[in-house]
Amino acid sequence: MKIVELILDEEEMMAGVQAISIVEYPAIEENFVKLSKDHEIKLAEVDSERRILMGPALIPNKTIYRKNGEEEYYIYFSKDTIRKVSEMFLTKGNQNKSTLEHQIDLQGLSVVESWIVEGQQDKSRAFGMDVPEGTWMVSMKVYNDDVWEKYVKTGRVKGFSIEGYFADKVNMGTHLDPEEEAEELLALIREELQKEQLESYGDYPDAVSNNAKRGIELNEKVNNKCATQVGKVRAQQLAQKEAVSLDTIKRMYSYLSRAEEYYDEGDTKACGTISYLLWGGKAGKRWAESKLRELDELKNVSENETNEK
Repeated sequence: MKIVELILDEEEMMAGVQAISIVEYPAIEENFVKLSKDHEIKLAEVDSERRILMGPALIPNKTIYRKNGEEEYYIYFSKDTIRKVSEMFLTKGNQNKSTLEHQIDLQGLSVVESWIVEGQQDKSRAFGMDVPEGTWMVSMKVYNDDVWEKYVKTGRVKGFSIEGYFADKVNMGTHLDPEEEAEELLALIREELQKEQLESYGDYPDAVSNNAKRGIELNEKVNNKCATQVGKVRAQQLAQKEAVSLDTIKRMYSYLSRAEEYYDEGDTKACGTISYLLWGGKAGKRWAESKLRELDELKNVSENETNEK
């Protein structure tokens, strides 16, 4: 399936997020939390309940499934686009625009707080939300009694979903043919579905994480034009020191061995350099090779590559 990056066309009058919908099944698969008096700073308690919903509106590089007629595809937003979207949402004065399940316009709901997650000390962590840096978080005040009683307190709505207008951009500069890219995407989806069942390894050195962070930083400077969505997600995993499965280690070794010829340390704008760093760079290749040898799996990877050639 096609992977499409959504970007802002800043010359388009309707561009950006026009409203935030409260929904039962949020597309980004993250629920909001209800803030009650138990979480209120006890300076001056005015209401018995604050009636505030806090949650992510957009998560960077998070694939979101979409279907338009017979066409199925995935969309995602980069960190840079999400920051611009969050700023435009407020500058256009859309904080009082909300809907229910993208169908019913609601009155009496207002976004009272909006911010971008920028570190481990972000307050979203205090409410059990382990979202990556670059996530757009919002707090929404529910003044509408009917909405609060019928939909929020009963649990009929669980998260936020945005409504807006965006332009498409299919990513290029990946050194993968369409079949390889599709295979990588399916592997990523399998990983996500089987995360709890697969044995994983997180003992890679800091140099691997630092390379991934560097790749993310350099990609942002060229408007995230490099790498597939899979590469961008892999970089987020490595940058955050997440444990990875054996299949992922195999793909890291295979990709980094194949793409090393495109890496040029002196050309920080080249997609070959950026993509290589996103997957952990030379440190990632060394660690993957060492781990596969330790697990007696290196021979199998090498044989598969020989057969493919």
